[in-house]
Amino acid sequence: MIKIFLLYLLSVPFIRLIGVAASTCTVSPLGLGKDDTDQVLRAIEKCGKNGRTDLQAGTYNITRKMTWNLENSQVDLHGVLNFVPDIEYWLNSNNTYRVVFIQDQASWFVVTGKDFLIDAHNEGGIEGNGQPWWEYFQNHTREDGDGRPLSLTLHEVERGVVRDFRIQSPPFWCNAVANSQDVTYDGMTCNATNTNPEFYGQNIVPNTDGIDTYRSNNVTLKNWDVTCGDDCLAIKGNSTNLLVQNITCHGGNGVAFGSLGQYVQFNDIVQNVLMEDLNIIRINSSIQPNMLYGTYFKSWTGSVNGVPPTGGGGGGGFVKNVVARRVSLSDVDTPMGLYQTNDGHSGDTPSFLQFGDLSFQNWSGNATTNTLVNMNCSTNAPCSNITFLNFDVAPPSGEPPQFICIDVESEFGLSAPCNITES
Repeated sequence: MIKIFLLYLLSVPFIRLIGVAASTCTVSPLGLGKDDTDQVLRAIEKCGKNGRTDLQAGTYNITRKMTWNLENSQVDLHGVLNFVPDIEYWLNSNNTYRVVFIQDQASWFVVTGKDFLIDAHNEGGIEGNGQPWWEYFQNHTREDGDGRPLSLTLHEVERGVVRDFRIQSPPFWCNAVANSQDVTYDGMTCNATNTNPEFYGQNIVPNTDGIDTYRSNNVTLKNWDVTCGDDCLAIKGNSTNLLVQNITCHGGNGVAFGSLGQYVQFNDIVQNVLMEDLNIIRINSSIQPNMLYGTYFKSWTGSVNGVPPTGGGGGGGFVKNVVARRVSLSDVDTPMGLYQTNDGHSGDTPSFLQFGDLSFQNWSGNATTNTLVNMNCSTNAPCSNITFLNFDVAPPSGEPPQFICIDVESEFGLSAPCNITES
């Protein structure tokens, strides 16, 4: 299966580059305290199709939701799109888009179209002004679908490239790609770091995922650096043919597959995912106390408990043909985890969503506990063909490694027996 997948990746055509631009729009920031939204949108409207837009260095104040519809075009973003932190304004559902179906998430900036390049040249990107958002939700209810906006959303994109882009202080997820095909992110920095000493030692930046992929095919993520308080990457339902290379995750939960099976009316399918050269690193606990997993897989139970976006369950599907190789871990709690009880209750029907054909190759580093693998699969859909090759992660000094396998039909390659029950 792995060989077939690699041959498939090699057969995927390169994203087409644009031709000579028919028109060029050059924009400079208006200045401190002035609203740049109109002039940015005018430039995109004029040059976003068969043209080139040059947003020169500086700060562009964005005060309302914005869509870029790009076709056969290039945007050079040398400046920073500064989404002003008017929290009550953005939380009004009329002031954001709801194009990411899963969990009814909000977006303030949506890019759509085909055959385009957005190049931020390692200097431009988005300022999300997340600090006041994170502090606001210390005494307000935080839940999925509550209106906290995604920083950058690619929706209904074909053959799009985002290059050398920076997102600072996202209020919520840094990125999402949904309902898209043939998308490449090459060079992405996401930084969700609390700077208020009052909250040092706490994770006040949950839900700051580096990216969530959903209903998308042929997505490439290369050269990422993510500092966050949640999933470094989250591979959600109907994400297929993903290539993930050279990713560094500082703090948070690690690389997630899921959650899956939240919507009873849909099957979630994730298949053909190759991840290589991952670095999962715990950072100073005063800045971010969490570093939970290297990679982990999660699904809802087979019962329906409430309705999305906050409840759900009962959905089926499968995850298969996933390879994670050349993974380096530094002080991760659990290197590899899998559970199928997301937001579940005692007595729930076990999940019908199946995990299989998962391969973990050439892992190194260390863990903070001696549980190096913890797979708690479903009696209704036992895990199968889980393989480990050169899985050399060290437990704390003097502690024997522990491997937990519950409802796992076949596992190969671990250095000690995989116990059937947790201790």
